[in-house]
Amino acid sequence: MHQAPRARLPAALLSALLAAACSLSPPVQEMSDARQAIAAAREAGAATYAAGTLAAAEQRLADAEQQLRGGGYLLAKRAAEEAKETAFKALLESRNARPAGPPPAP
Repeated sequence: MHQAPRARLPAALLSALLAAACSLSPPVQEMSDARQAIAAAREAGAATYAAGTLAAAEQRLADAEQQLRGGGYLLAKRAAEEAKETAFKALLESRNARPAGPPPAP
C-alpha cells in the first residue's frame, strides 16, 4: 500500500518541472494572439461600439508587455490570454452593436 504514493511522486514532480520549464520561456504566441485579437476588434469597430472593453484588452496587453520586460513570463502569458479573451469580447460587442454594413472608418 505504501508504494502507490511513491509511484505518483515522480509523475507529480515531472508535471511540476514541465510547468516550471514552460514558464521560463517568453509567451511569444500568446502575445501575438492578443495583438491580433485587438487588431481584429479595432477593425470590427470596437473603438466606437465597445470602447471600454477594447480599452480593457489593451490594458491587459500593456500589463503583459510589462511582465514580459520584467521576466515574469507566466504572468505575461496569463495577461496576454486575458487580453485576447477581452479583445474577442470587444469584437463580439461591436458586431452586435453596429448597424449592418462595413465598419466605420478609423
